[in-house]
Amino acid sequence: MTEHGAVRVRAQGEVDEEAVTRLLVKLRAACGRLGLPAEGALTVVRAAAHHVRRPWTATARLLVDGTVVVVHAEETTARALADRLEDRVLTRAGQAAHRRTHTPPPWRTDSGT
Repeated sequence: MTEHGAVRVRAQGEVDEEAVTRLLVKLRAACGRLGLPAEGALTVVRAAAHHVRRPWTATARLLVDGTVVVVHAEETTARALADRLEDRVLTRAGQAAHRRTHTPPPWRTDSGT
């Protein structure tokens, strides 16, 4: 496991440094677009078996405003994996940030009656 700023990275299988760098750039870009710091852990796995349909997988565990957000992506290439991870982080972290900044409607709160 290596440390890249506030993101810990674990690589399993034949994962090159270029793939890790691309994933980190996309992860930071997604968090930057949301105005959030990129902090957490990223696990990248490349399956050794040739019969696996999508050998590249990534799991990001991020801390977004006190909420843990887990994002998982699978793809056939490292480049496609980075793009998919960025899209999913934007969606999931954006949802988590939105839930933290907006109060729930009155019918979802316990009014004590």
